[in-house]
Amino acid sequence: MSGLPRRPATAAEPQATARSAALPIEDFDFTLPESLIARRPAVPRDSARMLEIAAALGDLAVPDLPQLLAPNDVIVFNDTKVIEARLSGTRAPKTGGPAARIEVTLHKETDSATWRAFARPAKRLRQGDRIEFAPGFEAVVAEKCAGGEIVLRFGCGGEALRQALERFGAMPIPPYIARRRAPDERDKRDYQTIFAKTPGAVAAPTAGLHFTPELMARLRARGVETAAVTLHVGAGTFLPVKTENVLDHRMHGETGHISETAARIINEARAKGGRVVAVGSTVLRLLEAAADGLGVRPFAGETDIFITPRFRFRIVDLLLTNFHLPRSTLFILVCAFAGTRRMHAAYAHAIRQKYRFYSYGDCCLIHRGDGR
Repeated sequence: MSGLPRRPATAAEPQATARSAALPIEDFDFTLPESLIARRPAVPRDSARMLEIAAALGDLAVPDLPQLLAPNDVIVFNDTKVIEARLSGTRAPKTGGPAARIEVTLHKETDSATWRAFARPAKRLRQGDRIEFAPGFEAVVAEKCAGGEIVLRFGCGGEALRQALERFGAMPIPPYIARRRAPDERDKRDYQTIFAKTPGAVAAPTAGLHFTPELMARLRARGVETAAVTLHVGAGTFLPVKTENVLDHRMHGETGHISETAARIINEARAKGGRVVAVGSTVLRLLEAAADGLGVRPFAGETDIFITPRFRFRIVDLLLTNFHLPRSTLFILVCAFAGTRRMHAAYAHAIRQKYRFYSYGDCCLIHRGDGR
């Protein structure tokens, strides 16, 4: 297989038939006790619990994963690296008035010195405003968009900007954790997978947080193949679905890459009868965006694929993922993969058994279902 997609992959083609009927957002709601939201990850990482979701439910742990896989299966990871994308600064007053405190979270790089970002409070900002984050480190509001989004043009770019973010930025831990505590030095370790290689994400591919070198060694000893892809996770992953009809929601685009080597490993495993195991929703979305009738294509570009029930999966057989927020695109995705009724039953079981939820929580291994 060779060549790259000629245009960004979206959800429009794979699920065009789903446009004919509404999907009420209430179908993807559930109630979660706040006490089950994990504030810190399990230590060690691979000691987290794992719920197997198939025709029946199995209460397991991450160390059980190798025994659930077989030789010729291929497990696919996301090697994106989270950058320190959360910045706190001051809007410089234009007329001698008081300065305003501004917090921004970068979510999409448009060139080496320009990022799209979410700002708080965005209503205080105007195009042309200058925000100072530290002496000598500032940005100008190049554009003000809808929904609290702005475009920031920094005074430096490339590696100089990366170094400034490392020095003055904070790890962009999820909003539901950040509301309860500030990011700290421990998060710089905890919120990064062992596969992190390519900088660009502003949210971690959290399913990968459960892996350790010891677990990887056991997977290799089992004869499981491995492959790495890159999808730079954006802050849009945390945005709730605000439309009554799920199909009216629009995803933010994210940049991804699948090398020819990774595509070949995945396709060869499938040809041998092996299963494709996606570690995280980011991997699943990228693989399905790059799928055609023959397998996975090499890919380089942007995808805004939105996976909802009735989506026709072509590549992924099993999904390892954390427990997600109600009414989120991620919970909608797992309902599409396993079936909405099955996932509601699984989450109800997880709540009764006090599994830890969200980015720093436990995980589940989901077998692809019939979508019901």
